[in-house]
Amino acid sequence: MDIGKNLKEITESLPENVRLVAVSKTKPNVDILEAYNAGHRIFGENKVQDLTKKHEELPKDIEWHFIGHPQTNKVKYIAPFISLIHGVDSIKLLRIINKEAIKNNRTIDVLLQFHIAKELTKFGLSPDEADVLLSSEAFKQLTNVRIVGVMGMATYTDDNNQIRNEFRVLKSIFNSLKNKYFSDSKFFTEISMGMSGDYPVAVEEGSTMIRVGSKIFGERNY
Repeated sequence: MDIGKNLKEITESLPENVRLVAVSKTKPNVDILEAYNAGHRIFGENKVQDLTKKHEELPKDIEWHFIGHPQTNKVKYIAPFISLIHGVDSIKLLRIINKEAIKNNRTIDVLLQFHIAKELTKFGLSPDEADVLLSSEAFKQLTNVRIVGVMGMATYTDDNNQIRNEFRVLKSIFNSLKNKYFSDSKFFTEISMGMSGDYPVAVEEGSTMIRVGSKIFGERNY
């Protein structure tokens, strides 16, 4: 695998407003450094233990994203340095992130995850649940957590029309939340959707952030 070449091909195909999160989960530091030396700075991990270890060992100007669903009892380990937490879907998790952000004297950016796929195994909020969360008193009291956008995963299928429709649903959820709750916010700008298999469709449908692993690093190492 030529990691630098793969990165270049993907980034050159993206519009300027779309950021690429290189999904480095299960990948060794040597692979991440190869991407780093090719100029890439945004990496995504989904296991707290791996992420904290890589953060300690790798260059400090890397922007780390947590792309999984963080367990509440592990947020404290990534709170000092994490740039963005994708996959937040409850007030409970928001409260913990807020608490740990205060301890570290910083504000932590997060994305609300929505369930847009047909598969029941994928998790996330429904639009109604998001309304309840965002209009709650509990949410209004959170001082150190900032919702900067939405995130969702399409169904794993070869049916491009279905994938496109699911991405459209996420875009319309983003627009509706923007109008209703974040019309004054300069920060609520991100629509994180699209992975190795479907990111071109996601970009066409308005994604601002794609999460790509195997197209950069090759198939996963377990």
